[in-house]
Amino acid sequence: KLNISTDTVQHGVEGLTYLLTESSKLMISEIDFQDSIHVLGFSEELNQLLLQLYLDNRKEIRSVLGELAPKLPSYHSLEWRLDVQLASRSLRQQIKPAVTMKLHLNRNEDQTAQVLQTDPSTLLHLIQQLDQALGEMKTNHCRRIVRNMK
Repeated sequence: KLNISTDTVQHGVEGLTYLLTESSKLMISEIDFQDSIHVLGFSEELNQLLLQLYLDNRKEIRSVLGELAPKLPSYHSLEWRLDVQLASRSLRQQIKPAVTMKLHLNRNEDQTAQVLQTDPSTLLHLIQQLDQALGEMKTNHCRRIVRNMK
């Protein structure tokens, strides 16, 4: 009916979907939304229609996006044990430490457990890497990225 190719219609719908989802994700204000669509070169009437569409549907879009987000497991508790092998039949003097951890996770309403075993030096390296990652999260650049992801 429109005498337009299907690719053009598909790209238009995808662009409109992207505009509305990203604007709803960031919860941008009316003025910011108008500034964003003003550069697209649409008529003033179409800009007003897009603004009204955004204002009417942004809460519903955010709720749908929240439902579509993956449900990641969350920490519940941790049990750990340190085992040290001091000797064996073939080696009279050896020290072989091992740290065994049982990580309990919550996923939705279910609880799962993962058993992990490592040596102390690898565990110390893991702790250092996690501390470094936490330090990175405190930088302004990472805070800005996390804020925009929400």
